[in-house]
Order: sequence, then structure tokens, then C-alpha cells
Amino acid sequence: MTTNAQLITLEQADTLAAVLEARAKRTPRSVAYSQLDPATDQWRSYTWEQVTALGARWQQGLKSLGLERGDRVAVMLRNCLEWVLFDQAALGLGLVTVPVYTNDRADNVAYILENAGVRVLLIENQEQWNELESEAERLSGLTAVLTLEPVSSHAGTVNLLTVADWLPAGEEAAFEAMALDSNELATIVYTSGTTGRPKGVMLSHRNILWNVHASLSVIPVSGDDHMLSFLPLSHTFERTAGYYLSIVTGAQVSFAQSVAQLADDLVAVKPTILIAVPRIFERIYGRLKEKLAAEPAVARRLFELAVATGWHRFEYSQGRARWNPRLLLWPALEKLVAKKVQGRLGGRLQYAVSGGAALSPDIAELFIGLGINIIQGYGLTETSPVIAGNLPRNNIPASVGQPLPGVEVTVGADDELLTRSPSVMLGYWNNEEATRAVVDADGWLHTGDKVRIGEQGHIFITGRLKEIIVLSNGEKIPPGDLELAISLDPLIEQAMIIGERRPYLAALAVLNAEALEPIARDLGLDPVDPASFTDGRLEQVVLERIQRSLARFPGYAKLHRVALVPEPWSIENEMMTPTLKLKRHRILTRYQDRVDALYAGH
Repeated sequence: MTTNAQLITLEQADTLAAVLEARAKRTPRSVAYSQLDPATDQWRSYTWEQVTALGARWQQGLKSLGLERGDRVAVMLRNCLEWVLFDQAALGLGLVTVPVYTNDRADNVAYILENAGVRVLLIENQEQWNELESEAERLSGLTAVLTLEPVSSHAGTVNLLTVADWLPAGEEAAFEAMALDSNELATIVYTSGTTGRPKGVMLSHRNILWNVHASLSVIPVSGDDHMLSFLPLSHTFERTAGYYLSIVTGAQVSFAQSVAQLADDLVAVKPTILIAVPRIFERIYGRLKEKLAAEPAVARRLFELAVATGWHRFEYSQGRARWNPRLLLWPALEKLVAKKVQGRLGGRLQYAVSGGAALSPDIAELFIGLGINIIQGYGLTETSPVIAGNLPRNNIPASVGQPLPGVEVTVGADDELLTRSPSVMLGYWNNEEATRAVVDADGWLHTGDKVRIGEQGHIFITGRLKEIIVLSNGEKIPPGDLELAISLDPLIEQAMIIGERRPYLAALAVLNAEALEPIARDLGLDPVDPASFTDGRLEQVVLERIQRSLARFPGYAKLHRVALVPEPWSIENEMMTPTLKLKRHRILTRYQDRVDALYAGH
């Protein structure tokens, strides 16, 4: 548990930069951050004292740009120390940080910069600038674009400054944490925008710090912990739980090189806490299943025994199962099976916190059964973000846990979850109408999620109000859980359930190219030929696999048809948001002919 000696309390520091200032004074020589230095291929560490010294230089640079308190500045970097330095320097000067996803489309980035009235933008390299320069006319409001690497401009209409040249040299000033009201605006975070343009969520210093301290009641974090940061810092879940929380507690953070190199980084860093989204666990789960399929039957049975025994051990520890003699097998099974999987995550992991989307109970059971403590939580950008989380000692993996202390929840019309707490946003930037639509006169934020409240207040998400499919017979079906179950099949990379006002459910599916190759070969098909994706035999193979994936769902979940889509849905083709949510309406429009064919004659 976090000790009082380590923790920076709300009473001691109630703004984000003040917390960093207090941390540097409390544990100046403790390691704050580390990242791989590409020049030496070695991990380089920075102490809290060094971070504030560097942050002070960034503040001097920002002051040279003539910025005033309340001005907006944007950051569009991968996770790295410079992200933190820019953010903290800005916050300490009373500026407002606007995070932007590095994989977002240039037109959407330009919209965010325009809408927020951003004065300064920090980017990484020439490649990013080449994308953004296509929207140069819409960047005229920028005072400067800061770049980590030297960048040249074709138009030459924007003030491009390389950070190394822009930062002042010589003796460094002290880091400044301006005296601010904690309720002042700290950041504007633009939501994904599955329909229409994204909205800017306004979060105050108090919103975020109150949420950090409430979250610490769910998962104990101390200065002895080590986190690996790989979810984008532009995602509020990572920013609050994997960045600001570490400053409050003194935990060390290492920045991953990339998601593609995550496996290597986990082994190198050996984190004790992992902040992740379900997709990470889904990928590991898929690889384990594929590997097991090629193993002898005895190896598969040993793995299944380890998971089943480990799961019973977990249920016993939670007080939901009786002691069983097979628990005596656990030490041997852990050594033979579980330790190998734990080692792929670094071997020191105490907790893996999953949020951002629903985690499949099957995946939770497998990892927990192998001794990897997955704790599922739930929240929204609009709530800074955590609303609820499972406690290690009261963990029901199928739920998203209990409300954080001080967070009120209630169930409104149509089983919608409503919440009220000090971490509910200030509102949407320059959009009072949208604010009133989601936060009512009594301060309840309408989440849009359908829920049921179980024993001891555990919250179970049952669907989204706006994503419910209503069949022509009036049957209402939430597609999310079905899509999650389908995507666990290694063959199916992406899936979208359809059937609105139709007689039955069907699906659009994107296949995994590697898993498709042997199946296509057996059918005499070319796996890269678009014509193969309309072959009835391949469709039937996929449909049967989907039906097996949904075998445990109620009868209403039966899928009758599937259409195979040759191109993956991505941010680049505008089928997904930067947070990898499906843009359902756009996908339906793109494949309307295929959808109509699925229901021809009905």
C-alpha cells in the first residue's frame, strides 16, 4: 500500500505541476522515468530532480513564445519524456494542454487545433509534418510548431522550431508551478468521434487529481512500483493512471518503444504494474491458443489443468469456492506452465489494470488462472476517467468493479448508468448544448452505457444505448460482447455485427492474413485475391467458426450470414477512431451492397 511518506496528498498539492514540484522535493534522486536511447541502445534514466530541471528549461522556451495564462498548447508525440516535460512546463505556467493522437488523420488534427484555438504544437519529425502540411491553411492560428527532429517546410508559412535550438542554453531557472485555483482548466481532451466531429472534454486540475487519489483505493501503488507506459498518453486512461498517478505515488515509469516491440520491452523493464486495454491481452491469448493447437495433447491438457487449478485457487482466495485437494498441484503447475507465461510479461507483474473497453471473461479467467492478476476498471474521458474498478480482494472479472469512493452511481431510464463526482468534467469546449445533453441539471453525467448493479455494488456493463441492434421482430441485442467473442478467434481480426431492422443477425468480418493463408490454400483459393473473399466455401468456414465462438450465448445471438471484407478497418481509411473504435455508420455505408446481399430475399 502507498505509504504516507511517499504519497503527495491533495492537501499538499492540488494542481498537476505543484504535484511534480512536491515530488522532486520529496524524492529528488529517485528514478522517475526511463526510455531507450536509440544512440546507445541502452535504457537511460532520469530522476525527479532532473525532470524538474529539464521542465524549467521548457518553461523558459514557452515563455519566449509570448503565451499567456489559459492559452492552449498541443502535443502530438509518442510516449516519451518530452511529452511529460512539455505537459508539465505548460501546466506550471497556467497553460492548457491539448493531447493529439500521433496516428490521427491530418484533417482531424487540424480541426482539433482550430477548435481549441491552439497557439503552439509539439510534433516529432518530418513524416508527421508532411501529413499536417496538407492542412497548412488551417494551421494559421499557430504561433509555432516545435519539432523533436529538424523539419523543413515546403510552404514556409509556419514557424518551425527544432526543440534543441529552441530550448535556452546556460544556467537553468527553477521549475515554476504557478498558483492556480485547482478548478481551473488543465486540459482539453478530444473524444474519439465515432459519429461526427470529436468534442473537447474540459478537465480541471482537481478533476484529474481527485480521480488519481480515488483510484489509489482500488489498486495500491507505491514508490517501489515500476510501470511500462505504452498506451498513448493522449488517452485519458493512460494519462491519469500511468502518468499523473506515478507522480503522486513516486512510482517509476518506463516508456515503451512501440506496441510492436512491447514483448521485448516487458522482458527488459519487468514492470510490477501494467496499464492496458483488452486488445493487448486478446493478442497474447490468441498467440497462446495458436501455439497450444500445435502442441501434443498431453501439453494441452497440462495447460488446461494449470488454468483450471489457478482459477479455482483465485476463486478460493476470493471466498467464492471451497478448498479442493487439487490446489496442492498448484506449485508444480505454476513452475511448469504459469511461470512461462508470467515471464512473457516480465515476471514481476503484481497487477494488470484493464480498461478502455470490455474484457472478455474467458481472457480474464485464463490470465488469472495463470497467476496474472487482471483488474478490470471502467470510466470515460468525461470522468477523468475512472468511475469504477475491481479491488484485488473483491475481484469479479466479469464486472467492471465497484464505484470509487466518493463516486455516486445510479441507474436511469433504459438501464443507463448515471454518475456524479468531483471528477466529472467541466463541460465540452465551446459546446454548451452538448454539455447539457450529457450532464443534467442535478450534475448527473449520463454515460450512455446500459448496466445492471450486482451484489456489493459491482457494475456489469450490458451494452451501449446507441449501439443496441433492434431486429425487425423487436428483439434488442447489444453487439459488443458478440464482437468481442468473435474476435478471439485467431482467424478473425475484426468483426461488426449488423441487423438493425432486419430479420436476423449477420456480420462483416476482416480476416487475419497469416491465419487465412493455410485455410485458403486448402480451399484452392488465393488469399490475396479479392474474389476469394466472396467465395461461398470460405464464407461458410468463417460462419461456422463464428457460430462456435457464440455457442455459449443465448439463442438470440445466432448469426445466419457473414460477409468477408478484404481490407482492414483503420484510422487511415476512416473506418476507425484514433482510439480504435469502429465507425459503424461509415462501415455500413462503405459496404452497403454487401450488407443488402446478406438479406436478399428476406
